Amino acid sequence: MNIPSELKYTKDHEWVKLDGDIATIGVTDFAQSELGDIVYVEVETLDETLEADEIFGTVEAVKTVSDLFLPLSGEIIEFNESLEDEPENVNSDPYGAGWMIKVKCSEVSQAEGLMSADEYKALIGA
Repeated sequence: MNIPSELKYTKDHEWVKLDGDIATIGVTDFAQSELGDIVYVEVETLDETLEADEIFGTVEAVKTVSDLFLPLSGEIIEFNESLEDEPENVNSDPYGAGWMIKVKCSEVSQAEGLMSADEYKALIGA
């Protein structure tokens, strides 16, 4: 199970990489393995400003569809358009080519409430 220590995590199995006030967000290795083969990623909230814990999109796997929850309030400024043609990148490279969105955070301090890699490992029993 790959859980990079430099990232922050949520109880909804998403990861967050902060660079100033820009957060890159995707689903964790654990989440993609639980979902199975991902066939579609939908984000219709591009250019919208959402609050933390609002749904920003969905990820569809062969077995199920799961909502994606925004970990930090802000404006969704970018969607990883390569996922339209290659949603399997979420399975093969969840922390790299499989990233989902970038958000311009309205309150970077919210990141303090996210989990560390060790806390996330404890959550999933890794």
